[in-house]
Amino acid sequence: MKEIYIYGASGHGLVVADIARSNGYENIIFVDDGENDHLFFEDIKNKNHIPIALGIGSNKIRKILFNKLLDFNFEIVSLIHPSAVISISSEIQKGTVIMPNVVINAQSKIGKGVILNTSCVIEHENIIEDFVHISPGVKCAGNVTVKKNAHLGIGSSVIQGIVINENCIIGANSTVVKNISKNKKAYGNPCREVGNINE
Repeated sequence: MKEIYIYGASGHGLVVADIARSNGYENIIFVDDGENDHLFFEDIKNKNHIPIALGIGSNKIRKILFNKLLDFNFEIVSLIHPSAVISISSEIQKGTVIMPNVVINAQSKIGKGVILNTSCVIEHENIIEDFVHISPGVKCAGNVTVKKNAHLGIGSSVIQGIVINENCIIGANSTVVKNISKNKKAYGNPCREVGNINE
């Protein structure tokens, strides 16, 4: 029987588990360090022969867990829903989850631990760096760069050639028409910077 651990048993983890099932995994074992009935990391840390996928929505926590899993020599897998349309010239690194109806076009590069959520579009020659979350319905035009740990809110759009810098949060339904500085919150149509992420 094909087994997989899903680290995270919240709503996001449930969706990741569905994608795992669509990839032929029959035995889904949830791992969650919260107060619940699932296994804790301590229960599995010496059982790294079973592959593991990340079911955590938070970029910051996902990065921490990814690095912890590497330290314990786990095989961190990417999971891709069968309905996704992915160019053969694109690159996808490990630990990424690609949800239903995602499109990734030519020569795009997707980093480690990325979430490409339902029905988002990553056009040609995008660079999506490590631990980014692209929410449902986001559209990134050609040659967009989204740097590490950024989060693009549901339904937002990014015109061609834009750079969204590290740790940024883009609000829902925003239209990004100019570069966004590091560590900024931004929203609107057109999108504008409205403060730092720790404010």
